[in-house]
Amino acid sequence: MAKVNFTAALRSEYQTLFDACQVSTARASEVDKLATRLLANQARYEGVGDDLDIPWQVIAVIHNMECSQNFSQHLHNGDPLTARTVHVPAGRPKDGTPPFSWEASAADALTVRKLPEWDDWSGAGILYCLEGYNGWGYRLYHPDVASPYLWGASNHCGASPRKARWTRSRMSPTPGSQLASQKRRRSSPMRRPG
Repeated sequence: MAKVNFTAALRSEYQTLFDACQVSTARASEVDKLATRLLANQARYEGVGDDLDIPWQVIAVIHNMECSQNFSQHLHNGDPLTARTVHVPAGRPKDGTPPFSWEASAADALTVRKLPEWDDWSGAGILYCLEGYNGWGYRLYHPDVASPYLWGASNHCGASPRKARWTRSRMSPTPGSQLASQKRRRSSPMRRPG
């Protein structure tokens, strides 16, 4: 169950941050290359997403954030597919025998996180879903920091969603899921499976 409710105020916050989001000039080339790599694996992401009614783009950005797009790792947390997951969530997938296919493990990861039950694939809905996938730690325990999972390599990385302060020491080494998604949307519009 979500620790944070998707309220009108949170929807508005996500939309405001999304509308004002800019890729860091120093990292623009890195984000462009990332978006190209995500598009190159579109068919594989669709193979999982179509069956679960999840847009492939959402799976692609989660795969990048959790596994650096490595298809030999569990989408749950980046553990190797040669065994069940060791890190949280441990012991996944429950069914089957290792080594797992990336597709079977990805379907399990997305199902455990209840993404097939989610039905708001708007920009704000996706941001809520992605932040929840990573966990609510920043929002609950460090509310002065915008989640690097969403906003890494952007003008929001290290910034307060409420105060827009930026601190170089809070920069994320990985471009956030929102940036990859934003760049990808320019090349391939979001569509719901089915």
